[in-house]
Amino acid sequence: MSVESNIQNELKKMQLCEPCTGIQRNWRRAPGHAELVQGSNRKEARENHQVTITRYRCDRCGTSWEYENNKADQHAGWSVVGG
Repeated sequence: MSVESNIQNELKKMQLCEPCTGIQRNWRRAPGHAELVQGSNRKEARENHQVTITRYRCDRCGTSWEYENNKADQHAGWSVVGG
């Protein structure tokens, strides 16, 4: 199997539902949606402060998300971490 076909197979696995597609990524204070179930959270060091990163999973499509709550970075926020 070629690298390109492996990438295409991975993209097929990650089908976001309509509510997940509507989440604005990498923007602090952007809302999630009602079917996201909160999981664990952790603290990580950023420059001279700590941020909280919370894990979520969508009940509808199974996509895993993380939300970085970083008051010093407007471009922190939602990111997809797996399907």
